[in-house]
Amino acid sequence: MKHMILAVVAALFFLGCSDKSADDANVEAQLIKGKSLEQLKLNDQFDKPHTLDAGTKKVIFAFTKDMGHLSNDFFATQKPDYLAKRNALFVADVSQAPSIIRSMFVLPGLKDFKHTVLVLIEDTDSANYRAETDFEKVLIADVDNFIITNIAYVSTAEELQQALQ
Repeated sequence: MKHMILAVVAALFFLGCSDKSADDANVEAQLIKGKSLEQLKLNDQFDKPHTLDAGTKKVIFAFTKDMGHLSNDFFATQKPDYLAKRNALFVADVSQAPSIIRSMFVLPGLKDFKHTVLVLIEDTDSANYRAETDFEKVLIADVDNFIITNIAYVSTAEELQQALQ
């Protein structure tokens, strides 16, 4: 019985770690100056759907665990309406985490934050936003009436705060 339980746990682990890379032929870069983000529709950490509105001025993307932690740690020190007051949205890409880790730890952990975290869960969706970006840094897209007018990268909390002033 002990071996059977161990085998099931091992199988779940390896299923959760499977590589689900998106087909490069189907990837269309979405974070490019001049491109519209009007089609961006994501759920937050509580599974509530969100879209951009014409007043959205900045969309912040964190594609790695480290940059997600940096962003969330910074936003956690601010008032809960910090992003809303700046007409900004924060998007965390959790698609690279193994599915079992994502469902057991990452997504439940995001519910502890008072700020809204929009979540890219599927690799096929996140691939379009990761394409042609420096995903090792936090990407900040300035938006005017849904159109990306500028893209900046930051890698520290100070730079993030300055970019959101």
